[in-house]
Amino acid sequence: MAGFRVRSAPDPVRIVPHPSVMLLVEVGGRSVVRDADGRRRRWGSHVAGLGFGAGGSFAVRADDVECVEVRLSPTVARSVLGVSPAELEGIAVPLDDVVGRELARLGERLGELATWEERFAATDAWLAGRRTGHGAPDPEVAWAWRRIVASEGAVRVDELAAEVGWSRKRLWTRFGAQLGAAPKRAATLVRFDRAAHRIVAGLEPGRAAADGGYADQSHLHREVLGFAGVTPARLAAEPFLAVDDVAWPARRR
Repeated sequence: MAGFRVRSAPDPVRIVPHPSVMLLVEVGGRSVVRDADGRRRRWGSHVAGLGFGAGGSFAVRADDVECVEVRLSPTVARSVLGVSPAELEGIAVPLDDVVGRELARLGERLGELATWEERFAATDAWLAGRRTGHGAPDPEVAWAWRRIVASEGAVRVDELAAEVGWSRKRLWTRFGAQLGAAPKRAATLVRFDRAAHRIVAGLEPGRAAADGGYADQSHLHREVLGFAGVTPARLAAEPFLAVDDVAWPARRR
C-alpha cells in the first residue's frame, strides 16, 4: 500500500501498466478526475486489472485528493475482491461495483484517521476481512506466477509448463482464465516493469535492456512504447513511476 495526497496537479499523469491488480481507494469522499480523450469525469475509487493503461491510453489529474493505492497479486485478488482478475484484464471499474456499500464505509473510516499508518492498518484489516478461502488459483498457476516474478519475466512458457507437468496449452488456458493474462503476456509485463524502474533509477536504456533479458535495445524500445506509450528516454520522467521509490520504499527492484 501507498498513500498519496495531491492538492493540485495541473497536468495529467499517465498511468503506466503494472503487474498487479491495483485498487485506488479515495479518502473522505474526494474524487480523482479522469482525463481521457479530452474528457474530464469524476472517477472515484477504482480497481484495475493487469495491463491497465497499456499504450499510454489513460491519464488522470487530481485536485485536492487523498487516496490509498493497493497493489494486489493476481493470485489473491479473487479471494479478496470476489471477482476474477480475468474480468479486469486491461480495464478499470468502479470499486463499489465490486465490493458494494463496504467501500463507502471504508472511505469514511479512512477520512477519520489522522495518519497514513492508521489508514494503512485500517485498509489492511478491511482486505483481510474480505479474504476468503475461495477463488484461489490452481497451485500450478500460482507457482508459475511466482516463477515469472522471481525470474523478472525471463522464463519461457514451455519451461513453466514442463516444470508444473502440464501441457503448454493447459497452462496457457488455466493461467489466463485465473490471473487475467496469458503467461507470455504476464512475463512480458513483469519484464517491462523491472526495466522501466531501472530506467527511472538512471540506468541507460542499453544497459537496462541487457540486464532485463531483452534481445537488444530496439526490443526494449518496442516494449516500452507498447506498454507506456512513450520512448525509454521519456519514460524516465513519468511521474507515476518516478514516485515509486518514495511511495513504495520496501519494494525490491
